[in-house]
Amino acid sequence: MNRNVSSHATTVLYEQPPADAPQEQTPVVVRRNAFKRLADRFSVLGLIGLFIVVFWLAVAFIGPVVAPYKGGAFTSTEIFGSYSAAHLLGTDYLGRDMLSRILYGTQYTVGLALASTVAASVIGTFFGLIAAVSGRWVDEVLSRLFDALISIPSKILALVVIAAFGSSIPMLMMVAALAYIPGAFRISRSLAVNIMTLEYVQVAKARGEKIFYIARVEVLPNMIHPMLADFGLRFVFIVLLLSGLSFLGLGVQPPNADWGSLVRENIGGLAEGAPAVLMPAVAIATLTVGVNLLIDSLRRHGARSQGAGQ
Repeated sequence: MNRNVSSHATTVLYEQPPADAPQEQTPVVVRRNAFKRLADRFSVLGLIGLFIVVFWLAVAFIGPVVAPYKGGAFTSTEIFGSYSAAHLLGTDYLGRDMLSRILYGTQYTVGLALASTVAASVIGTFFGLIAAVSGRWVDEVLSRLFDALISIPSKILALVVIAAFGSSIPMLMMVAALAYIPGAFRISRSLAVNIMTLEYVQVAKARGEKIFYIARVEVLPNMIHPMLADFGLRFVFIVLLLSGLSFLGLGVQPPNADWGSLVRENIGGLAEGAPAVLMPAVAIATLTVGVNLLIDSLRRHGARSQGAGQ
């Protein structure tokens, strides 16, 4: 009897489905689920912002590769030329192709701003967590230090430092990060202090967990959405700061150029509406608007998630 039962079980185990049985469309289902999750996470405006941000990030990486001309090549005898088949966005004040100049400049505008924002957010968040989970005297020292730094306007700080030490890519990155570290500190500290009063953090303290464990495991994951929104805002602020410095001649130096430098170089074509001065300004505007749309969508999604959790 046992032998029969075992044989029957083995037969059922290895039974093959009928040949005409429909096959599962797993890849299609996976793709549809991915699109559905993306649509649920972002609004229509959020998707537009995501597309713009991804587009400029891609251009920052592949722009020099796909540019029709070298960034500094003189390609035409016509200055402030209009749109044409040879020069889709016209030419600048020296007859260089503006499309190529913008593609080359994207790596400086987006790359510098992104690196500076990452540095400012990481450093500010780190010290904000330290201030929130440490003793009172550590909190007081760090808070007063960053209060002193945040009282200095970012543009004034950047102008003073660059005037004293000169303009270079590392200096621009350091100045932009230094100007916005205090803001990131204040936001992260405020969030962390509120989270530290919640019950699960008090339970972790009662278990005898170390402060670095509490900061890393209990506090930091619960402030990700607000800090991502703050990261996006600081990215926009740093883009505008670096573009403003370049417009004043203190940013990226020739022969390299970012979008702010391109606006300054071609300001002479503003009266005649030359594409050389309009297109870099349009690039700055689309990037900042796209980031703001994406931030707003993330913030609303975070608020909905917290509401659903409650």
